Amino acid sequence: MIDDLWYKNGVFYCLSVGTYMDANADGVGDFTGLLRRLDYLHGLGITTIWLMPFQPSPGGDDGYDISDYYGVDPRYGTLGDFVEFTHGCQQRGLRVIIDLVVNHTSDQHPWFRDARKSKDSPYHDWYVWSDKKPANAGKGMVFPGVQKSTWTYDKEARAWYFHRFYDFQPDLNTSNPHVQAEILKIMGFWIQLGVSGFRMDAVPFVIATKGAKVRKAVEQYDMLRSFREFLQWRQGNAIILGEANVPPKTDMEYFGNDGDRIHMMFNFHVNQHLFYALASADTRPLAKSLAATKPRPATAQWGLFLRNHDELDLGRLTKAQRELVFRKLGPDKDMQLYNRGIRRRLAPMLGGDRRRLELAYSLLCTLPGTPVIRYGDEIGMGDNLDLPERNCARTPMQWSTEPHAGFTESNKPILPVIDKGPYGYEHVNVAKQRRDPNSLLNWTERIVRMRKEVPEIGWGDFKVIPTRDPAVLIIRYDWRNNSVLFVHNLDEKPREISFAVGLPGEAAKLLVNLLSEDHSQANQSGKHMLLLEGYGYRWYRVGGLDYLLKRSDIDTDATGKASHPAWEKSSMRSPDGAKRNPGLSRKRVNLSRIALRAIRATRGGTPYPRYAPMITPSSPRKSTAPCIFSPCRSRKVESKISPLRPATSDAIETGSAPRFSAITAVPAALSRR
Repeated sequence: MIDDLWYKNGVFYCLSVGTYMDANADGVGDFTGLLRRLDYLHGLGITTIWLMPFQPSPGGDDGYDISDYYGVDPRYGTLGDFVEFTHGCQQRGLRVIIDLVVNHTSDQHPWFRDARKSKDSPYHDWYVWSDKKPANAGKGMVFPGVQKSTWTYDKEARAWYFHRFYDFQPDLNTSNPHVQAEILKIMGFWIQLGVSGFRMDAVPFVIATKGAKVRKAVEQYDMLRSFREFLQWRQGNAIILGEANVPPKTDMEYFGNDGDRIHMMFNFHVNQHLFYALASADTRPLAKSLAATKPRPATAQWGLFLRNHDELDLGRLTKAQRELVFRKLGPDKDMQLYNRGIRRRLAPMLGGDRRRLELAYSLLCTLPGTPVIRYGDEIGMGDNLDLPERNCARTPMQWSTEPHAGFTESNKPILPVIDKGPYGYEHVNVAKQRRDPNSLLNWTERIVRMRKEVPEIGWGDFKVIPTRDPAVLIIRYDWRNNSVLFVHNLDEKPREISFAVGLPGEAAKLLVNLLSEDHSQANQSGKHMLLLEGYGYRWYRVGGLDYLLKRSDIDTDATGKASHPAWEKSSMRSPDGAKRNPGLSRKRVNLSRIALRAIRATRGGTPYPRYAPMITPSSPRKSTAPCIFSPCRSRKVESKISPLRPATSDAIETGSAPRFSAITAVPAALSRR
């Protein structure tokens, strides 16, 4: 297994530039202000900053209606300011990922403005048109109750255009190879400016077929592989974090059986069942959702979150479960949105109860995946339900008791700062909590630091340990001869439980608490007896604190054989013949490295991303060549590498151009084991 997959054990932090810190007193946050707050973020312990859209935009959908993919909104600064920001992040060891919003553009984008002028426009086919209003125009809206249709008539074009979101966000025809090439160019542009990856917006819509005649959209999963291959050539450690609220049975289609598509996905399935567990004190559906989303390639990772910039989507729950969550966490109609979710921030949703907030964050940090924190939640910020739709939870960051919470010196901030009630900035702000050693901010900093010291969560296999109490969740992780165990009581009442760790040997008899001196010693029958307070939680390391001396350099199973947690329950096999899940075997990784060295030799030592080796006689799509970064099942390679040549526009038109791809033929001798 590759040890330097940085996203496997990181902590992400999502923020909006426009509401974080205003340095020039115009009421809008900017990159200069954000740069000045990097030391705060570094001190919090996060490893990656996820930026919401900051490109030029009319602002109809909070920046998700982009009018120029290659610029910075003037309100936020310049490209120079952005580069200074990424440089400041690199100095502090922080990575940056940005939103990649390529399902649609703004209707003010030059592409769409040119496309609507004439069918002869080179950009006309970049969008989805119909001469007549499609029969299904009233179906498939993303914002039901607010959005009336997915097709709108354009007077200038004298045709109907498709928009999955608002009518000012026309969908791009992502099946068009020219559009796909432009997406790669956008990714390459920002990679050059210092970003480490992208959070891809609305992935299922990006890869779906679109059009008036499309009755049932078909997902073009190979598109995800092309995006990943391009990133691997440009910057080997860049990632794609996908927003895909899809059923667990399709997860592997997005990750790829060999881990050759997107690197990470948000785990919406677990998120929704987690909130049901918080509302009902019943962890059984949550445990089932963990089992349903367990299969994934060894190099893939889940993104775990509590709240994000959108509503809390409950669409995957049953009607009864959804109604219970509404009743417990968002009972008023103005707290609900689109008939499927809750638009509140976490703290007011949980009643401002410090015990419940700690419990929720403890679960965020100990469920399988990489935690993603929403800005302001580390201090328990509230919401403003007077603001429309999702804006209620997008108010400016509360830094101090200075006017407008220290966010700006302007009297007209981009959104009103919360200044009333228990969540007003005079009560909830960074400066005040920084001085209080027992504050939520300082607790969050400690829990983030401890989470990074427990790589078993990000890398290891997990097992939910059964209990007779549905309110208690016990989960154990095993990785490289080390094990950790976490216990959570989701009920307000105390719980007394008895359980066995489930590991052989003397180590399982001792559980060392990582957060306090409350350790546990097993009784004579090998079981641990715990008394958990209401909303209580425990972080244990199994067997003592000498775990670093016991940690193996390779993945092993319980018998000590080379293995990996993701190798179980699959038709694929590990190098020693054991069945495994899709993932990178060591032999294939070695083959990939050999092949990469061979290709570099043909290029003078450095892969040049604008050029790709032509594969003959087959087309790249039909080639049986192994992937350089993600091994394919096929091993028969007889094709040769022909001279390099650039992809021209004519070649793209005829379909004969090489793709920006990491799929390359290698000499037949190198392809055999």
